[in-house]
Amino acid sequence: MNVECTRLPSGLTVVTETMPHLESVALGTWIKSGSRNETEAEHGIAHLLEHMAFKGTNQRTARQIAEQIENVGGELNAATSTETTSYYARVLKDTVPLAVDILADILTDSVFDEDELEREKHVILQEIGAADDTPDDVVFDRFSERAFQDQTIGRSILGTPETVQSFSSDQIRAYLSRNYTTDRMFVVAAGAVDHDAFVKQVEQRFASLPTKPSATPVMDTARYTGGEARVERDLMDTQVLLGFEGKAYHMRDFYCSQILANILGGGMSSRLFQEVREIRGLCYSVYAFHWGFSDTGIFGIHAATGGENLPELVPVIIDELRKASEHIDQQEIDRSRAQIRAQLLMGQESPAARAGQIARQMMLYGRTIPNQEMMERLAGITTERLTDLAGRLFFDTAPTLSAIGPVDHLVPLDDIREALSTPPSGIRQAVG
Repeated sequence: MNVECTRLPSGLTVVTETMPHLESVALGTWIKSGSRNETEAEHGIAHLLEHMAFKGTNQRTARQIAEQIENVGGELNAATSTETTSYYARVLKDTVPLAVDILADILTDSVFDEDELEREKHVILQEIGAADDTPDDVVFDRFSERAFQDQTIGRSILGTPETVQSFSSDQIRAYLSRNYTTDRMFVVAAGAVDHDAFVKQVEQRFASLPTKPSATPVMDTARYTGGEARVERDLMDTQVLLGFEGKAYHMRDFYCSQILANILGGGMSSRLFQEVREIRGLCYSVYAFHWGFSDTGIFGIHAATGGENLPELVPVIIDELRKASEHIDQQEIDRSRAQIRAQLLMGQESPAARAGQIARQMMLYGRTIPNQEMMERLAGITTERLTDLAGRLFFDTAPTLSAIGPVDHLVPLDDIREALSTPPSGIRQAVG
């Protein structure tokens, strides 16, 4: 990797990876702050700020921001997650200074005009409505709410109609000054970029960023609770999500959990896809995933199926969890490692994917992680470690169940709890 990192006197970190065979550059600013850094009264403000950053500065109107980046064939966008926010662009190499200038402008000199704010609130209210009309979104939002009850980490990123409508420009500025500081921000570029020139551009244009927060940033320690959310709706199918507390990024079992999720439901050769979909035909979609956060995680299995298959679906999934706690083949580990290696290498062919990966590693670990080091970590994962982890994940922690659609025939949560507290040999009898 041709990665260079410079920490400016202000505390802002600048990282580049030069990919000389390209003609374009993916660049952006990543902030170690997201919806989890909101107070109770700020629910949804991180996402609203992301929208408002594009709505005008003291130097550019909202239209000028859009036109200037598109006049040179570039793209500009942003995203808010639970623990991070990003503002990023993709441009040709000779227009990098313009992209840096625009990104710095929206992050240091936005005006948060009241008329624009009211219009953007209306846009987000439509976004909230659209999410509520999308079963895939609803099942995940309700899952998070039950997995982390009454906590910021369990709340939807979009906020509620009531909170969004209540926000003022001053509240947005307060959140901004508390979280968008140089010690929490990383400017990253990948592609046809010259590190020294890029650092100079960033240092000049981002000089006005505050180095210290106006108040102590907010983020409570996560507390996984588990629980259940069933939403009865007249739909053609039912979305079901069964999950458990996963592992934080820095925990020893994080990469082991990634491998386990891949083996269980990471592709067409995975156990759940083969057993639940291909052999039994109990659903049209099934996969497993593991999400890591700074102090906790989520291990989940998502399935979409017709209501007539619900009585059998969850018992079969639990049976596969039991089997994973009893035996895993070395061949399955090798296949999963090969898939992860391929994803890493394919990601390096995309400057946008590479910039995002670098930013995440810097925020989580304070450095970039070479692919070789990543593969060495994965090489230490054994069948014994995986079966031990499966036993602890699935049978030692409280389950969380979320479902939307015709849910009448879905197995009761108490039956699932009983099955998961039963020695592995008795699981099918407990829920069958």
